[in-house]
Amino acid sequence: MPLFSSLLPLAQAQAGGGTRELVDNLARTPLSKVVIFVVILSVFRVAIFPLLLKTPIHKRGVGYAFGRFFNEMLDAFIYAGVFVFMLIRPFGVQAFLIPSGSMWPTLYVNDFIVANKAIYRYTNPKVNDIVVFRPPVTARLSQDQVDEQGEMKVDFIKRCIGTPGDLIEMKKGILYRNGNRVDEPYKAYSQCIDQTPQPECQEFKMLTADEQKQLTMSSYKLVKYKGHLIPLNYTDLDANAPSPRVDNFVESNAPYHVADEFQIGDPDEQKKAESLPAEKIPPGMYLMMGDNRNNSFDGRGWGLVPRDWIIGRAEFTWWPITRIHQVR
Repeated sequence: MPLFSSLLPLAQAQAGGGTRELVDNLARTPLSKVVIFVVILSVFRVAIFPLLLKTPIHKRGVGYAFGRFFNEMLDAFIYAGVFVFMLIRPFGVQAFLIPSGSMWPTLYVNDFIVANKAIYRYTNPKVNDIVVFRPPVTARLSQDQVDEQGEMKVDFIKRCIGTPGDLIEMKKGILYRNGNRVDEPYKAYSQCIDQTPQPECQEFKMLTADEQKQLTMSSYKLVKYKGHLIPLNYTDLDANAPSPRVDNFVESNAPYHVADEFQIGDPDEQKKAESLPAEKIPPGMYLMMGDNRNNSFDGRGWGLVPRDWIIGRAEFTWWPITRIHQVR
């Protein structure tokens, strides 16, 4: 399967249909629409309540009972709209749908998670937090993900790998933080095993140790190239190449994928970039990666995430029921 078809960035996106689509759309309802909904219901509420009060006791039959029930339902919807969408969702928690496998096996396709939006109002993201955030525009896979202002209109979910001041490098797939090798028990290398063609891979299997040895493991570092910090992915064959090469004929995926803005076509320039020293993550920026390393388009390819664009920390999955668990 080509790498591009398996790039899996989204934390929120249109669901396939049925209950998933309904729940996801409700969770992402714009606040402006919620306000309009609450105002309309309040108008009905204000109009109905005086009529109920003026109804004589001896005339309070079926129609009165229905009106009272309808009035109470309006109250419930109004309170829910104000409490959930205007208080809980902006400042507390929010549900997100996982439509892709970039975080597999930690998160499965079609998992619903709850993100804690309050935690980062008082603390900063920490290494290994699973974070929901708004990505930079370099992370786009199509123009459908970009709004009229040129900003991304979808949210991503990844694991926080680097925080401000960290020196992060990957050497042939092995992560180093501040010069120390990091054990990553959550990391996976996988293969798509979908039986039917779909826009995003729905099912994966873990590659065996022998299968992983056949992969061309790429390296990564943050470098200052021509005055700008860029993510640099490289192998023994190239660096930030538009079409990365592999050193065997077994692989169907490229060893890495880099956003168009960071690609280097000239082989001599690639060598120059590779010779540059690794740079620390600057203040206010974070590096995010997917757990499904060979099936995730993440900070290795599109760069760092500003602190202000971080939305919340994933706490647990709540659907499907068989998948309810704390996310770590």
